Amino acid sequence: MIGVHLAQQLREAGLTWKPALGDRFAIPDRDLDDEVFVLSNMTIEVHTMPEGRVIGFNGTTEWALDDVELDETVWLPREDQLRELLGGTFRSLRRGPAGYEVLVDLLGEERSFGEETVEGAYAAALLHLLAAAGAGPE
Repeated sequence: MIGVHLAQQLREAGLTWKPALGDRFAIPDRDLDDEVFVLSNMTIEVHTMPEGRVIGFNGTTEWALDDVELDETVWLPREDQLRELLGGTFRSLRRGPAGYEVLVDLLGEERSFGEETVEGAYAAALLHLLAAAGAGPE
Protein backbone atom coordinates (compact mmCIF):
# COMPACT_ATOMS: atom_id res chain seq x y z
CA MET A 1 0.00 0.00 0.00
CA ILE A 2 1.29 3.48 -0.77
CA GLY A 3 1.70 5.91 2.10
CA VAL A 4 -0.24 9.08 2.78
CA HIS A 5 2.64 11.31 1.62
CA LEU A 6 2.86 9.63 -1.80
CA ALA A 7 -0.94 9.65 -2.11
CA GLN A 8 -0.93 13.40 -1.41
CA GLN A 9 1.71 13.90 -4.12
CA LEU A 10 -0.52 12.07 -6.60
CA ARG A 11 -3.50 14.25 -5.64
CA GLU A 12 -1.42 17.43 -5.94
CA ALA A 13 -0.24 16.27 -9.38
CA GLY A 14 -3.84 16.10 -10.53
CA LEU A 15 -5.08 12.59 -9.71
CA THR A 16 -8.78 12.74 -8.90
CA TRP A 17 -10.69 10.22 -6.83
CA LYS A 18 -14.14 8.94 -7.70
CA PRO A 19 -14.91 7.01 -4.50
CA ALA A 20 -16.05 3.41 -4.95
CA LEU A 21 -16.72 0.51 -2.61
CA GLY A 22 -13.49 -1.08 -1.44
CA ASP A 23 -11.39 2.06 -1.88
CA ARG A 24 -8.92 2.82 0.90
CA PHE A 25 -8.31 6.33 2.19
CA ALA A 26 -6.71 8.26 5.01
CA ILE A 27 -7.65 11.40 6.88
CA PRO A 28 -4.40 13.31 7.36
CA ASP A 29 -3.93 16.19 9.79
CA ARG A 30 -6.63 15.04 12.24
CA ASP A 31 -4.54 12.71 14.42
CA LEU A 32 -5.65 9.84 12.17
CA ASP A 33 -2.64 9.77 9.80
CA ASP A 34 -1.84 6.15 10.58
CA GLU A 35 -5.42 4.91 10.19
CA VAL A 36 -6.60 3.42 6.89
CA PHE A 37 -10.32 3.48 6.19
CA VAL A 38 -12.18 1.45 3.57
CA LEU A 39 -15.36 2.56 1.83
CA SER A 40 -18.07 0.03 2.51
CA ASN A 41 -21.80 -0.11 2.12
CA MET A 42 -21.94 -1.27 5.72
CA THR A 43 -20.33 1.52 7.76
CA ILE A 44 -18.52 4.11 5.61
CA GLU A 45 -20.29 5.58 2.59
CA VAL A 46 -20.08 8.59 0.28
CA HIS A 47 -23.11 10.89 0.62
CA THR A 48 -24.06 13.79 -1.62
CA MET A 49 -25.20 16.70 0.54
CA PRO A 50 -26.28 20.22 -0.45
CA GLU A 51 -22.87 21.50 0.70
CA GLY A 52 -20.95 18.85 -1.28
CA ARG A 53 -19.87 15.24 -1.12
CA VAL A 54 -18.99 13.86 2.29
CA ILE A 55 -17.86 10.50 3.59
CA GLY A 56 -20.25 9.31 6.30
CA PHE A 57 -19.14 7.13 9.20
CA ASN A 58 -22.34 5.30 10.06
CA GLY A 59 -22.31 3.56 13.42
CA THR A 60 -18.61 4.02 14.13
CA THR A 61 -18.90 5.48 17.61
CA GLU A 62 -15.32 4.51 18.41
CA TRP A 63 -14.10 7.25 16.05
CA ALA A 64 -16.73 9.82 17.03
CA LEU A 65 -16.92 10.88 13.38
CA ASP A 66 -20.17 11.68 11.67
CA ASP A 67 -18.71 12.62 8.32
CA VAL A 68 -15.66 14.19 6.72
CA GLU A 69 -15.52 16.25 3.52
CA LEU A 70 -14.02 14.43 0.57
CA ASP A 71 -11.29 17.06 0.13
CA GLU A 72 -10.13 16.36 3.71
CA THR A 73 -9.30 12.78 2.75
CA VAL A 74 -6.58 11.28 0.61
CA TRP A 75 -7.16 8.24 -1.59
CA LEU A 76 -4.74 5.34 -1.15
CA PRO A 77 -5.06 3.56 -4.51
CA ARG A 78 -4.41 -0.17 -4.61
CA GLU A 79 -1.89 -1.84 -6.92
CA ASP A 80 -4.57 -2.77 -9.47
CA GLN A 81 -5.98 0.77 -9.47
CA LEU A 82 -2.54 2.31 -10.03
CA ARG A 83 -1.83 -0.10 -12.89
CA GLU A 84 -5.22 0.70 -14.45
CA LEU A 85 -4.51 4.44 -14.22
CA LEU A 86 -1.34 3.92 -16.27
CA GLY A 87 -3.59 2.71 -19.08
CA GLY A 88 -2.01 1.95 -22.43
CA THR A 89 1.32 3.43 -21.37
CA PHE A 90 2.05 0.44 -19.10
CA ARG A 91 4.53 -2.01 -20.61
CA SER A 92 5.85 -4.23 -17.83
CA LEU A 93 6.52 -4.84 -14.16
CA ARG A 94 9.69 -6.66 -13.15
CA ARG A 95 12.03 -7.13 -10.23
CA GLY A 96 14.90 -4.68 -10.26
CA PRO A 97 17.82 -3.51 -8.13
CA ALA A 98 15.59 -1.13 -6.14
CA GLY A 99 12.87 -3.74 -5.65
CA TYR A 100 10.41 -3.38 -8.52
CA GLU A 101 10.49 -1.53 -11.82
CA VAL A 102 7.57 -0.36 -13.90
CA LEU A 103 8.20 0.36 -17.57
CA VAL A 104 5.91 2.83 -19.34
CA ASP A 105 5.89 4.14 -22.90
CA LEU A 106 4.80 7.74 -23.36
CA LEU A 107 4.69 8.85 -26.98
CA GLY A 108 7.40 6.41 -28.03
CA GLU A 109 9.71 7.16 -25.10
CA GLU A 110 10.16 4.28 -22.69
CA ARG A 111 10.94 5.09 -19.08
CA SER A 112 11.49 2.85 -16.07
CA PHE A 113 10.54 3.67 -12.45
CA GLY A 114 12.03 1.68 -9.60
CA GLU A 115 10.84 1.56 -6.00
CA GLU A 116 10.93 -0.86 -3.07
CA THR A 117 7.28 -1.85 -3.49
CA VAL A 118 5.12 -2.64 -6.50
CA GLU A 119 2.66 0.09 -5.52
CA GLY A 120 5.49 2.60 -5.14
CA ALA A 121 6.83 1.82 -8.62
CA TYR A 122 3.36 2.20 -10.16
CA ALA A 123 2.84 5.47 -8.26
CA ALA A 124 6.20 6.88 -9.40
CA ALA A 125 5.31 6.09 -13.02
CA LEU A 126 1.88 7.67 -12.57
CA LEU A 127 3.42 10.84 -11.08
CA HIS A 128 5.60 11.06 -14.21
CA LEU A 129 2.59 10.67 -16.50
CA LEU A 130 0.61 13.29 -14.63
CA ALA A 131 3.55 15.70 -14.89
CA ALA A 132 3.93 14.95 -18.59
CA ALA A 133 0.24 15.71 -19.08
CA GLY A 134 0.84 19.13 -17.53
CA ALA A 135 -1.32 18.40 -14.51
CA GLY A 136 1.42 19.19 -12.01
CA PRO A 137 5.11 18.99 -11.12
CA GLU A 138 6.98 15.69 -11.39
